[in-house]
Amino acid sequence: MKFNQEHEEDNFPLTRFESMLKTNDVLFFDSDDFENIVNHYLENGKIALAKKAVKLGLDQHPSSSNLKLFKIEILIFENKLEEADRLLAELYELEPQNEEVYIQKANIYSKQDDHPKAIELLETALELTDADADIYSLIGMEYLFMDDFQNAKFNFMKCLEVDEDDYSALYNVIYCFDFLEQHEEAIDYLNMFLDKNPYCEVAWHQVGKQYFDLKKYKKALAAYDFAIISDDTFIGAYFEKGKVLEKLGRYNEAIENYQITLGLDDPTSFAYLRMGKCYQKLHCDDLAITYFLKTVKEDPLLDKGWIAITDYYTKKMDYQNALYYINKAINIDGDNVLYWKRYAKINNRLKFYEEAERGYSKTLELGNYELDTWLTRCDILINLGELEAAVTNLFEAIEFYSDSVQIEFRLAGLYFTLGQDDKGHFHLENALRLEPDYDIILEELFPFVYAKRSVVQKIKKAKKS
Repeated sequence: MKFNQEHEEDNFPLTRFESMLKTNDVLFFDSDDFENIVNHYLENGKIALAKKAVKLGLDQHPSSSNLKLFKIEILIFENKLEEADRLLAELYELEPQNEEVYIQKANIYSKQDDHPKAIELLETALELTDADADIYSLIGMEYLFMDDFQNAKFNFMKCLEVDEDDYSALYNVIYCFDFLEQHEEAIDYLNMFLDKNPYCEVAWHQVGKQYFDLKKYKKALAAYDFAIISDDTFIGAYFEKGKVLEKLGRYNEAIENYQITLGLDDPTSFAYLRMGKCYQKLHCDDLAITYFLKTVKEDPLLDKGWIAITDYYTKKMDYQNALYYINKAINIDGDNVLYWKRYAKINNRLKFYEEAERGYSKTLELGNYELDTWLTRCDILINLGELEAAVTNLFEAIEFYSDSVQIEFRLAGLYFTLGQDDKGHFHLENALRLEPDYDIILEELFPFVYAKRSVVQKIKKAKKS
């Protein structure tokens, strides 16, 4: 139960209670008042105040079952499960037909990852209560914890049969359909739901998302239009409609829908980003970069914004500006592998090889193990004369790409250059066995090695055979 300003002005018990806490006076409240006060604090995440209210409430009303249940709920939240279990056992002796006892006991089992037992107790609670919707929802959540999406879906549907306005349950039903990749079935269910609730904007919105996933963009568009008819302030529908219009190549209309979202609420970085992408498709480059810059100003942590700016300048071969913005991005989030990949490529284009090598090294350190990353770093190390480091780099790559002809030819060239001809011949033979026509790698990176008589003979022999 939530308290509004009007209640507080009428000297509602909450105001008296908070005044009491400030003055240390002890005032009397009936048990219903205490229950409402505790419920208010729990709903607002004020656990410490809820605990105080429960303690004072039980001091004044030691036999109140509901206050005891609130105390148990807080103990479970704090993971004090043994104490909560003991209090539940005492309460069960007094009120074996109280469904809340079973619900809180189920909560304990859930915390202990015994979800089948939790479901069993919730089903018992279901037989004792009129509040079916809440318990069906709890059972659905237990099945979700078990990754049993079919039974979870069934219980969330039962929840909606009791309370059609429970949009949380509706989202959970669709989540189950999505996980099971049952897009057509989800549409059928939503259409049945809409037969009873034709102006439910949330349901229309979800229909649109299902059609979008199926790449049926015109049907998705129609669904989002119905969502907007049902609620013309529904930001999500305008935003999703914009994404569909982008897919259909209708960029000006997409921009109009994103623009509407900016007027309905505070601007979002996502809307700015999509508008920038649309302007880019329309070849309105000045407007595109304007909106990309607005994106990162609105949310500096959104990596897609920095990437859009960097890629914009890279495409224009304006590498200085690209480098400036990727450096700004790295200063904000130095562990973003997408930033470091771009940093490395841009520095490589600018022939800043030491910085490029640092970028590729950081990219690998952050777990980007694409073959191209290892190879490009190797080539840069060769350029810098760091031949031993290049060899080490390639042996790290071999752990992931054991049969790469590109690695073997490079290792052959490196070992010959280092004067270790035995190892050079070993890797040359490996490379020629895999794909002799890739000898161009040796020719380009190690022309002196490629001209060696013993190397020429082996390549000729391999190509003949």
